[in-house]
Amino acid sequence: MDMQIISILIITGIAIISPGPDFAMTLRNSLRHGRTSGLLTALGIACGISVHITYTVFGLSFLLLENAWILNSMKVIGACYLAWIGISSFFPKTEDQTAAVTKGKPGTLTSLTAFKTGFLSNALNPKTALFFIALFTQVISPGTVLSTQLFLGLFIALGHLLWFSIVALLLTHHRLEKIILKSKRTIEKVTGACLFALGVKIFFHSN
Repeated sequence: MDMQIISILIITGIAIISPGPDFAMTLRNSLRHGRTSGLLTALGIACGISVHITYTVFGLSFLLLENAWILNSMKVIGACYLAWIGISSFFPKTEDQTAAVTKGKPGTLTSLTAFKTGFLSNALNPKTALFFIALFTQVISPGTVLSTQLFLGLFIALGHLLWFSIVALLLTHHRLEKIILKSKRTIEKVTGACLFALGVKIFFHSN
């Protein structure tokens, strides 16, 4: 395998495990709604990568570089979404609280909602957008064959799915769950605050 491709794979792996909105979203949904919601969030994050793969493979990343307002719009939308999710962490839904009291289990999101929060978290994440733009416009040349670009896109998507599925599984493991349960609401609030802070930071850096 070409050394350039190997370098890209290593850089991508490091980027995937770096804490960010996707990690915070997986953490929030896993702790607040359980393992299934966490895994569906991970799947949504991996599918969100398809948005970035599409515009990079078809050359739209060059358009984004030449038209800063498009990227800035993405940043504002993503920032507002993260801030909203962060704030909602401080106000658990009534049904979630009821489920936790009556069943001793976390309230659950619908499968679609859990998937959607993961998908939007990644698709609207300007950090991921900038990473793809940098990767496909600086590291990969216009002459790079389509199969190589698609391979890298698939690797990145599967890498996200694997990593965030592991995060969800670990957070909901029965041994760790007992430890985490004691400080569950505190962790949720800290995670929510981080999401809100990320949203605010991104919003003001986009202007």
